[in-house]
Amino acid sequence: MKNIVCFGEVLWDVFPTHKKIGGAPLNVALRLQSLNNNVSIITRIGADTKGTEIANFIKDNGVNTENIQIDDTLETGAVDVILDQTGSATYTINHNRAWDNLQVTDTALQATKQADAFIFGSLVARDLTSRTTLFKLLEVANYKILDINLRAPHYTNAVLKELMAVADFIKFNDDEIFEIAELMHFKSEDLEETIRFIAKQTGTANICVTKGSHGAILYYNETFYHNKGYHVKVADTVGAGDSFLAAITNKLLKKNSPQEALDFACAMGALVASSEGANPKIETETVHQFMKQS
Repeated sequence: MKNIVCFGEVLWDVFPTHKKIGGAPLNVALRLQSLNNNVSIITRIGADTKGTEIANFIKDNGVNTENIQIDDTLETGAVDVILDQTGSATYTINHNRAWDNLQVTDTALQATKQADAFIFGSLVARDLTSRTTLFKLLEVANYKILDINLRAPHYTNAVLKELMAVADFIKFNDDEIFEIAELMHFKSEDLEETIRFIAKQTGTANICVTKGSHGAILYYNETFYHNKGYHVKVADTVGAGDSFLAAITNKLLKKNSPQEALDFACAMGALVASSEGANPKIETETVHQFMKQS
């Protein structure tokens, strides 16, 4: 069992017909908790009903809520989600919300210092206040895992470079890594070549790139590992990448082999994509059975 801190946005994913609690750091935290870890989240909600619902939901799912901050001025986060015919999602992220105003606290610093891993995304760095808090916590974090989420217009090349430079492990999807490489004046259609470029430029030894239905590739201590993906009927892709990151983090921190970690994470991501919403209940044994059957 590992101690893990997730930092960043919590919010409501608002679909045309319903709404669900989400936010990438929360999705990662919930999945890691379900995989038998001690997980806490550093985030900020509004002093409103939507925030209270999120806080209660997090607590009910076993994630430590000690570092959920309350904002008396800004509302709880919300994102408008539209799904296309294949289940792929596009997002409109409301701004300015409570999670844009995350503060440095003694309890947040202590939790970060004690954690085996500190997981953060690029989206929370869109505004100065939360970005400043993030970099203060990164100064004391032991193992720093960056989840790239390129949601225009909520990022800049300069901030992305700063974030990647401090990370020990970076997770991209294939569109994101090619876009960032181009922003860094490197263009190649070869994914492995692009990963090597990013690794060299950022000084990051461990990089993972998801490829949707085509699986993922992991670059871990100068060695490449591949998974071609698992075939499922997609319900929606919301949260699939988050559960992938949680699953691969869980396995690597617990010293499973990189290939085992990648295979398990791809299977977890596929099962989430085959279910509605970001956080379906999925037992570890279900993942293993799915892998055997596939």
